[in-house]
Order: sequence, then structure tokens, then C-alpha cells
Amino acid sequence: MLRWRELHPYNAVHVVRIPGPLDAKRLQDRIRHRLEGSGLTGFVLDSKRGRLRRGGGRAFVDLKILEGRADPFSLLWREIEAQLNTPFATDGEFSPFRFFAVDAGNSFRFGVVYDHFVGSGDSIALLLQGIALLYAGTATADLPGLAPRLLPPGYRSLLWRHPWHVLGAVLRLPESIVASRRWHRPAFAQEVGGYNAVAHFHLDRRAVAGLRRAGKEWGVTLNDLLLASLLLALSPLAPERSRSQRRRELAVASIVNIRHDLPSPAADAFGPFLASFQVSHPVPSGTSLRNLVGHVHAETARIKRKRLYLRSIAAMGAGRLMWPLLSREQRARFFAKNHPVWGGVSTLNVAGIWEHAREGGDPPCEYLRVISTGPACPLVLAVTQGKEELHVGVSFRTAVFSRDTIDEVKAGFMRCIEELGGEPEK
Repeated sequence: MLRWRELHPYNAVHVVRIPGPLDAKRLQDRIRHRLEGSGLTGFVLDSKRGRLRRGGGRAFVDLKILEGRADPFSLLWREIEAQLNTPFATDGEFSPFRFFAVDAGNSFRFGVVYDHFVGSGDSIALLLQGIALLYAGTATADLPGLAPRLLPPGYRSLLWRHPWHVLGAVLRLPESIVASRRWHRPAFAQEVGGYNAVAHFHLDRRAVAGLRRAGKEWGVTLNDLLLASLLLALSPLAPERSRSQRRRELAVASIVNIRHDLPSPAADAFGPFLASFQVSHPVPSGTSLRNLVGHVHAETARIKRKRLYLRSIAAMGAGRLMWPLLSREQRARFFAKNHPVWGGVSTLNVAGIWEHAREGGDPPCEYLRVISTGPACPLVLAVTQGKEELHVGVSFRTAVFSRDTIDEVKAGFMRCIEELGGEPEK
């Protein structure tokens, strides 16, 4: 992430809707209390060595208030896009968080923007939960912190906790390289840029019920259905691949939280504990969702059983050796050329996180996320499970996809959900 953010801001945004009128001073006080109580202050980054220190102390709260009573949702998404593309300064002591609120009168949407290298989505969901509960007055001032320590051994602990799986993942790197030579490459614009545009769609309770029913009947997971739907939605964008002699498959990625693979201190530590894996398929014309999701499930089950998602960590480590040898333009194109992935899915069950957290509290009615795409994946669907619905925040690199093309992808994705008996809403 530190290498990627040298090319373009690598941020993420979470937004929760809070019922009741906005009191800016009260909100700022609750943010400060939560950050200071959790030790999420006094950050100092040594980017060359890849080390982050938290010194603690008083929090500097960067809170932006937006008047959005006329059209709060449109204003919200314009702000999310702007924040996604605005870098964080990390010189000296800094804060990796920015906050904003869109005032809608009887309620407001409260967002946090964060430099992604400091944490992953589950940590941020707990941070927002604490602030929301403090603001609503349903939590006391001595709300527990977030265990801000970083896991001392980091990813190296995987070597002694899962030595055979790590060894197997490393030995299968050549297999992954060979497989990626069958993957069709997305077409980049002449000018390579990292700008992230955003879009959104919403799956109501009927659509979610259809997904769950299909998953149960077909013996697949929600993530399998999302990956298969994304493959089908992307397939019409590259009809020429059917004429290719070698690169005939489309590949998509799934982002994985690997806290459970690390020692116990990682269970509640504030930090990023992420890996990824890819699935691919030629997706010929006429492929049904049921047949495709069966293939996807067989592959994801094998990957999870053998922990092959650890290959992504090994691959990033290998890429670190090559990074200094590449020009800025080569770095921007490196993954698209050698490991071409069209899109990715990141799922987060915020309802489950809030229900099982020490703070308690009812799951949020509306929770949105958007994640920077980065050079390894030009399109990311951030799928967030709320109380009964799914919100999908879409980020895409405009050097690869136009807004009209993303509308086509959204429409194709929605058609897949409609096949399952649910009716998605825009």
C-alpha cells in the first residue's frame, strides 16, 4: 500500500447514516474522544522502512460539514469521490483520518476517509460504531478502545503458524504466473492515470433474500455469487477475447481478511490484515449464473482449503524486489501487464461486526464503503452487509473504464440478481 500510494492516493471511505439532527461540535468532541481513547493519534511513518509508530496524545480532528438538505445523496457521492482522490500528508506527526458529515436535516451521513495502510474495513467499522454510539448517547464515556497495537511479528508470523501452507503458496507462484497468461488484459487509455471515479447501487431485502436462497440451494457462498455475477457483467466488455489464441479468460479478485490466520493479538488489533485471490473463466456467450458460480465455488473452496490466498502476500513480497527497478509509468502498468485482473470484490458484514462488538448497538440501517482501486485492480465493488440490505460502493479507474461502461456493468450485475428472484434498486 505504501508503494501504491506513491502513484496515487490509496484511500478508503466508510459512511454511516445517523438519525437525528447534526450537532457539529458534539460530533467533533465524540470523534476526538474515540480517537484518543483508542490511541489512534500521534502517527509517525517511516515509509522507507515500512514502519508506523503511534505516539498517542491529543487528537487533531479534521471534520468537514456539508449542507445537503436539497440533495444529500448526490452531494455525498461527490464528496466521496473527491476524498478518495485527495492524498494524506505523512510528513512528521500526522493523522491518517479525515471526517465529514452531510447534513440532511432530520438525519446526517457521517463519513471517515482513511489512508488505507493504517487499517482495514473491520477496524474502521468499529471506529465508526464507537463514534456513532457516543454521539447518540447510548455508550458511556469509558467506551473500550480498539487495541491500537500492531501485531509485532506481522505477516512473518504466518511462517511459523502455517509453514506448510505458506510453503505451498510460494511453490505455487509459478502456477499462478502461468494461469495469468490466459487472462485477457483490460485496455488502458493512452494516458495512464490513477483517478478513481465512484458509483453506487443498492440491493434491497428482496434481492438479498434471492441471493441467500440461491446460495443455500446451490451450495455456494455469497462471495461466490458476487464474483460470478461480476464475471458475467464484465464479459460483454471484451468480446474480442473469444478470437484470442491464448488470453481468453476473464479474471476477478476477492479481497480476504486473514486475521484468523494470525496470532491471537490480531483478533482486535487496529491494522490491515488482508490478502487476495483470483478466479478466472472464459465466460462464453450463453453461460448461466448457476453453471458459472459452480465453477467459481470449486475454485474458491480449493483456495480456502489450501490457504492459497497467501500467494498474494508472497507475490507482493517478490514485487517489492522489482519495484525500485521500474519507472513510474512501468509501476503503474506492472500488474495490468503481468497479472491482469478486471475487477475485485470486497465484502464486509457490518451488521455482524456491530452485533458482536463489545460496544453493542443495533446494526446500522445504512452503511456505505468505497475503496481505492490501486494499480492491481481497476474496478472494486465494496459490498457492505447492513441490517437487511446490501450497499455496493463502486470505484473504478477512469483510465480503464468510462462512466457509461460502469453503468453497463452495474446493469449486467443487476440482471444476475434479478435471475435469482430479487429486485435490486438503484
